[in-house]
Amino acid sequence: MNSTKLSEDKAPVGVLGAGSFGSAIGNLLAENQHVYMLTRSQDVADAINATRDNRGRIMHQNITATTSIKDVADKCSLIYPILPSAVFRETIKTLAPHLTPEHILIHGTKGVDVQLPEGDVLTAEYKLNPLKVNTMSEVILQETIVRRVGCLAGPNLAGEILNGQPAATVLASRFEEVIKIGQRTLRTPRFQVYGSDDLTGVEIAGVLKNVIALAAGALNGLGYGENAKSLLISRGLVEMIHVGKYLGGDALAFLGLAGIGDLIATCSSSKSRNYTVGYRIAKGETLTAILADMEEVAEGINTLRISRAMANYLGFRAPLTETIYEVLYGDKTAEEGLDYLMKFPFYVDIDKTMFDGA
Repeated sequence: MNSTKLSEDKAPVGVLGAGSFGSAIGNLLAENQHVYMLTRSQDVADAINATRDNRGRIMHQNITATTSIKDVADKCSLIYPILPSAVFRETIKTLAPHLTPEHILIHGTKGVDVQLPEGDVLTAEYKLNPLKVNTMSEVILQETIVRRVGCLAGPNLAGEILNGQPAATVLASRFEEVIKIGQRTLRTPRFQVYGSDDLTGVEIAGVLKNVIALAAGALNGLGYGENAKSLLISRGLVEMIHVGKYLGGDALAFLGLAGIGDLIATCSSSKSRNYTVGYRIAKGETLTAILADMEEVAEGINTLRISRAMANYLGFRAPLTETIYEVLYGDKTAEEGLDYLMKFPFYVDIDKTMFDGA
């Protein structure tokens, strides 16, 4: 490994992934130190290095793109994996032989990992034990020798960050050292980084809000206004906390940037991929057609199927999750789904037991 230590302010930092959020994080990091960015495409790497252009995104001059994962690991003790959840485990497996206990990994993936038995499919009736659901930090711990891990979550729409607009994130880790190093490398005059020791809660909050964003897009696609959106966000937050507690999350994590902060952003912006899927569904497009022409993954699609399967296993009602699932995969229209939810017998605004032990 490069002898440059993390205690040195200008030690190089790695980013795995050159998509929209990877590009945004790479540019932020590049304001403070040199960045080695992994991309799967040699053409993309060549374009970044020669012209600073990454498929229409302007990349900082302190970024060097590469297709060699070994190169990133050898040069960088601190690495930010910013990858779709569908390829996260396999990429980490590829990275693992090049890592040592000195490495630190801070991921920015708002998804979860499930290893189903061969032949199993997450159908509407499938029952999934939550113990089979892994956060991305758990995947890192399972597949590598690295112990110092962290995650990023918050209202971080990549397009706004790339345009230099002010934003903030939560960096969660069980190691104070990881939080401090992450804050030092990521903070800029227009990007604030808050710390949290609730790694699981922050990860889960960032994951579950994508399901509610699907519904928010559909609501807007139907032409409804701010009262309806506020109703959805507040009830969605309650359901997120219920589901999140089954996955080991602390209810308080959902009240910060990773929870309500990210929920507001993704439920209000057409720049959110999950919101866009819901909007287009409400306008009459099929899920198959929508996904076929999307450049990047809408993580809420997979999270929705996983959340529905967990609810089946645990035997508890998650009305929003169930309804969104029926609209995307069943025979309900978006209008029928809304009608069902408006008639659902919710009798209590806030269940105080959600905050037991908080």
